[in-house]
Amino acid sequence: MLGLLLASGTALLAEETPNANGTNKRLVILGDSITAGHGLDPSDAYPALLQKMIDAAGLPYTVANAGVSGDTTAGGLRRVAWAMAKGADVLVIALGGNDGLRGISPDETKKNLLGIVAKARAKNPEVKILLSGMRMPDNMGADYTTRFQAVFAEAARESKSTFLPFLIAGVGGVEELNQADGIHPNPEGQEVIAGNVWKVLLPMLTPSTAQAGE
Repeated sequence: MLGLLLASGTALLAEETPNANGTNKRLVILGDSITAGHGLDPSDAYPALLQKMIDAAGLPYTVANAGVSGDTTAGGLRRVAWAMAKGADVLVIALGGNDGLRGISPDETKKNLLGIVAKARAKNPEVKILLSGMRMPDNMGADYTTRFQAVFAEAARESKSTFLPFLIAGVGGVEELNQADGIHPNPEGQEVIAGNVWKVLLPMLTPSTAQAGE
């Protein structure tokens, strides 16, 4: 989630973790600094941990970490086609935290999320999509936080995407699972996030598993 948005207009190359199973299916995680592993070695970020889980399960996927610190859903909308340039069989959308912190209209966030899904399916109509939700602290105001939380479920339902209600469940606000800034997960926090994602992601990676909502 968080950190300053990169000033450069050039997109970073999505970091690919080699797949021990030697196959060519690709899982792209489009996210912000939580996905990028801000302040950590890339091997400690949850996309790398998911790759280990995938390999241990003998599943044929290579994970591409397309996390950019400070990114918003608008940024994700601009770069999703690039992130999928090498192909994507599964796309995880893990954006929105920075929208909330900047007070961006929840309706705009929802519009961007739906746009990301639409662009992804334009690139690959068969792509499976996991959309993760985010929440804001109460100090953002009850009306805003309630509406903000709701748009992720709405976007997932309307786009017939698989839904993970809260990416950082069990980590957000837990001091011992975050770095000194109180915002970015430490390695232990990243492990919890990987577990959150894995519970929902695993059925999507299993052969013949249909996209939720379809």
